[in-house]
Amino acid sequence: MSDLFDDLKNKIKGQGKKIVLPEGLDERILTAASKLGAEGLVTPVLVGNVEEVKQKAEAIGVDISNATIIDPADYAGMDTMIQSFVERRKGKVDEAKAKEVLQDGNYFGTMLVYMGDADGLVSGAAHSTADTVRPALQIIKTKPGIKKTSGVFIMVREQEKYVFADCAINISPSSEDLAEIALESAKTAKLFEIDPKVAMLSFSTKGSAKSPETERVAEAVKIAQEQEPELTLDGEFQFDAAFVPSVAEKKAPDSPLKGEANTFVFPSLEAGNIGYKIAQRLGNFDAVGPILQGLNQPVNDLSRGCNSDDVYKLALITAAQSV
Repeated sequence: MSDLFDDLKNKIKGQGKKIVLPEGLDERILTAASKLGAEGLVTPVLVGNVEEVKQKAEAIGVDISNATIIDPADYAGMDTMIQSFVERRKGKVDEAKAKEVLQDGNYFGTMLVYMGDADGLVSGAAHSTADTVRPALQIIKTKPGIKKTSGVFIMVREQEKYVFADCAINISPSSEDLAEIALESAKTAKLFEIDPKVAMLSFSTKGSAKSPETERVAEAVKIAQEQEPELTLDGEFQFDAAFVPSVAEKKAPDSPLKGEANTFVFPSLEAGNIGYKIAQRLGNFDAVGPILQGLNQPVNDLSRGCNSDDVYKLALITAAQSV
């Protein structure tokens, strides 16, 4: 795990990245902000009442002197932010509604990122995934050509690193969705110094079973290969055929993966969520994420069961995504 984050720290060192943490009164957020600020790699931007945030930090014994605290209630740039928000929402809100919405920390923080006053946002310690993702989709939006955002975990155990997708967002992705998730996951793999070898997973290997579910994955493989012919990507695969060379030799001897996949695209959110939790709990992998991909600027979602170290790590990842 240390190697993974050493690489990220080297990537963001001297970049002066600012990461918004909208949940400025949460103890885990404040503890992570203290560590981030002390290291000087990232400037934490805490959202909340300045005095309340300072008092909470003092009460739990953490130093946030290197963090910036911004209160939406007296933010000097609010008029400009309101105008920008109204324009971005294309008339779906008026100025009065915008002023109300922007008192919400997630919306306010996302606008800071959109307007270039911060480089990314990490939220979700005290909010649902929807509360974090909705402002990002409405304001930052997906990159040109990308239809949907998706969520990946980096699974780490000693020197092993793998990408699992989509484990957070899309419940029942279409073939086109799966292809898009695969290509975006390959880009995420490269961010973590993983040379992507992408396996599209199913309960079938190369037509060993036929059903609408397996055919959906097989079609996704075709779409992805047409869009990125140079990428090492194949499927549909059962997990063992994608990961175990001896099984791959029997089940898919002509595949370029040869049982050496490191980036795994699950056929549904149900499968992906179960899969990463099994690896985490039974395989003793650290699950880093979820990392949202496909957005114009990085926004990432914490689990409400996170600890301060999770916040710290995801802030570093978010900063690296913005480089």
